[in-house]
Formats: sequence, structure tokens, C-alpha cells
Amino acid sequence: MKLLIVTAVEQFEKEVLQLFKKANIESFSASDIDGYKNASSFLMNSSWFPSKKSSAESSMFFSFTENEKIDTLFILIEAFNKNLETNNPIKAAVVPIEKFI
Repeated sequence: MKLLIVTAVEQFEKEVLQLFKKANIESFSASDIDGYKNASSFLMNSSWFPSKKSSAESSMFFSFTENEKIDTLFILIEAFNKNLETNNPIKAAVVPIEKFI
């Protein structure tokens, strides 16, 4: 079992859910997050009176799941990202779990 973390801009939330379904990942959690491209935009946004919002509304999904499902999802995400016309690919990372209950 491993921890799968997937991030995507808000516009791709439905697509991520479809990819999870195709990979047979049925149990997961999701959260809305703000995404930043670089540290300077974060610093600008953290001031008392920011002049503009410099973050992108994004979603983060995570699931404790098996390697086989993760491998399938990575193949699906790679195929999806190849056809993008934006600079915001779906990103995924896997973290090993040493112990769990």
C-alpha cells in the first residue's frame, strides 16, 4: 500500500475523477487548494493588501491504494497530459507507507 497524491487545476477536476474511475481507485479524498508557480507570487499574495490574486484554484486528491492501480493511473495521466494545450498538467506523486492501521 502506498499514498497517492494527485494535483490538478480546478478545470481538470472532472477528468481526474474519470481517470481514478478507469484505474479502479474507488476510495480517495479531495481538497480545494491554491496553486502557485513560484515563490515571488506567493510572497505577493501574502502581503496585507495584495494587488492581485496570483494563485490558481486547484484540487488535490489522495488515496491509500495498491501499486497496480497506481501504475494504471500513471499511464492514464501521462496520456492525458500529452494532449494538453495548457501549461498545467495533472501531477502525481507516490509516497511509500511504512506502517498503517
